[in-house]
Amino acid sequence: MLWWPAAPSRERAPDGAAFVGGDLHSLVADPTRPDTIYVGGHSAVSRSTDGGTTWERVESLNGADAMGWAFADGAIYVSGHPGLSVAQPRPGAFSRRNDGLPDTDLHAFGAGDATLYGAGPGAGVIASTDGGTTWETRTRDAGQAFFGRILVEDDGSSLLAADAQQGPVRSGDGGRTWTSLDGPPAVWLTRAGDALIASGPQGAYLQRARSAQWGPLSLPDGAILVEADPHTPARLFAAGHSGSTAQLWISTDDGQTWDRT
Repeated sequence: MLWWPAAPSRERAPDGAAFVGGDLHSLVADPTRPDTIYVGGHSAVSRSTDGGTTWERVESLNGADAMGWAFADGAIYVSGHPGLSVAQPRPGAFSRRNDGLPDTDLHAFGAGDATLYGAGPGAGVIASTDGGTTWETRTRDAGQAFFGRILVEDDGSSLLAADAQQGPVRSGDGGRTWTSLDGPPAVWLTRAGDALIASGPQGAYLQRARSAQWGPLSLPDGAILVEADPHTPARLFAAGHSGSTAQLWISTDDGQTWDRT
C-alpha cells in the first residue's frame, strides 16, 4: 500500500534516477527554490534541482520514511515513522529532532510562521509554538489517518489535511477540531491557484475556491501524487512508483496534458 512503511532497501537506482525504494510517499516542490522537487519513500528521498530532469539521493534522509513536509523559517521539516528530520539552514544535511515529541510516528506535517503541526496514529494532532522544542496535543479525535503535507493558511490556524480514510479535512482553530470537505480519500494535498488538489491511489480530484464540488483531474497512467509548482502558474507535477524509483510527469496547462520527464 502506498502510505504504509516498507522494509528499508539497500538498492540504488541508476545515476540520475529518482530513487525512493519500495514505495512512494511524497512529492513536494520547494517554495523557495524554483525547479527543486523532492520525492520520498520509506527508504530514501531524491531531489531534483532542474525540474525533474536529473535526480540525486539525499543521503541524510535514508530511512526517514518521508511522508509529511514543511518549509518554514529557513528550515525544511520531514516527518515519518522514525520521527522528525530537520535541515536548518536549508538545503543542508538533515538531522533527527525528536526531543519533546509525544510520539515519533508522524504521518503528516505542516508549518506556519509561528506554529508547527504534526499528526499520526498515536499522537492525534500536535502543535509546537517554540520551533519544536515542546509540543502540545491539540486533539486525539482526529489525525490518526492524516498523511503527507498539512497546509497552513496565512493566519496560522486555518489548516487543511489529507485524511486517507475521510478525504480532505479542514480546521479553523489550529487543529483542535476538524470538518470533512466531502472529498475522496487522499494522501497528498496541494494548492494550484484558487484550487485545492487531493491525490492518492484512488486518483486526483480538484475543488475550486467557493465551490463544494470535487471534479476528477486526469493523470498519466501510473501517476498517483500531484504537486503544484509554487513558482509557475498552471504547472503541475505528477509522480508514480516503478520498481525502486519515482517516475515524474509535468503539465504546463493545469493538467490537461502531461509530458514525461
